[in-house]
Amino acid sequence: MFALVDCNNFYASCERVFNPNLQGKPVAILSNNDGCVISRSDEAKALRLPMGAPIFKWESFCKQHNIQVLSSNYPLYGDMSSRVMTILGQFTPDVEVYSIDEAFLQFKGYEYFEYNQLALQMRKKVLKWTGIPTCVGVAPTKALSKVANKIARKFPKETQGVYVIDSEEKRIKALKWTKIEDVWGIGWRLSKRLKEKGCNTAYDFTQLSSDWVKKEFSITVWKLQQDLLGNPVMELEFQSSKKAIATTRSFDYTYEDLDYIKERVSTFASSCAEKLRQQHSSCYMIIVMLSSDSHKKELPQHRASTSVTLPYPTDSSIVISNQAVKALESIYQKGIKYKRAGVLVTGLVPNNNYQMDLFEHENPKHKPLMKTIDFLNGKYGDYKLKLANQDLKRTWKMRQERLSPRYTTNINDIIKVNCDEQ
Repeated sequence: MFALVDCNNFYASCERVFNPNLQGKPVAILSNNDGCVISRSDEAKALRLPMGAPIFKWESFCKQHNIQVLSSNYPLYGDMSSRVMTILGQFTPDVEVYSIDEAFLQFKGYEYFEYNQLALQMRKKVLKWTGIPTCVGVAPTKALSKVANKIARKFPKETQGVYVIDSEEKRIKALKWTKIEDVWGIGWRLSKRLKEKGCNTAYDFTQLSSDWVKKEFSITVWKLQQDLLGNPVMELEFQSSKKAIATTRSFDYTYEDLDYIKERVSTFASSCAEKLRQQHSSCYMIIVMLSSDSHKKELPQHRASTSVTLPYPTDSSIVISNQAVKALESIYQKGIKYKRAGVLVTGLVPNNNYQMDLFEHENPKHKPLMKTIDFLNGKYGDYKLKLANQDLKRTWKMRQERLSPRYTTNINDIIKVNCDEQ
């Protein structure tokens, strides 16, 4: 059996854990640079605040309805996610972290367990230990566990946040209730094509000929259909080394100052290099991207990218940053106000297995230096050691005017409790 554990309104729930005054009140979380709404509490959804709403257009609406609007606090959300996933790992070693607020679990050898009670126990422990509410869907396949989770989320009072599909009758009933566009893995384009074939529900989709589905669509869509039929063909996917690593960010404002943009690109390149070292890889190619603000049509527009091929693979922040800055200089245009930049490293190879060059190689001092930098930054946090061309005070320069404290990742933001003697 598989279980899908989904944290309810995760970002808003994380804020509520440390600020109980937000309980029961509408809460909205903004994207990078306080741009648009990316998470809403149930109360905010009931007020019909749309997902993706640009906050500058909906500011008066939020004030009118007393919606608490907060900036994204990613260090807090990431730490809380890690805590939730660690708790789930106590129930089974087979855990696929699907996203920051979702995880698939597979239960092998649990045939004689009562799955409803097991799911209630998981939900209770996560809530007690972290304060994060969850919903759990349990079924014979991953796709069906997604359907079960939707039912648990839709009917929390009737299900107590847990729904188990453990019979053919329940499977058919659940699929007939699920609209085709709500099926996991079916986007609007595919749902449109399926509706043309008379598929309005997930159950209709399972009634199509399997051979026809494989022929007309893809093996992935066929696997999804088999999973919905109760045949487990979609296995858990565990994290593997990435084939490319990217760091892209929008700036807090638009900038035409080349020195400022160089600092940003150097920071992005250093982040990519750090991720390379974490998965024990090196790269052969660096791609730098730069673009102006496409929303400001009245301003001159420019969008460009360029690539640099290295003579030898590297995971050195020094090499990658220097090459990225040189690439930036080749595409930068004076007089353009830029809003976004990014660095992508690709052509990845394992650090212990790559073709060496007889005449060109990396400075041998870089390896121990990078190892020391990673160790000290891991020990003391907040990127205490940086390259000289990086901003020593801030790593990610974003507009975060409504940011809550980093309660669990910064000792200066930890909650203080005053205990007065009675």
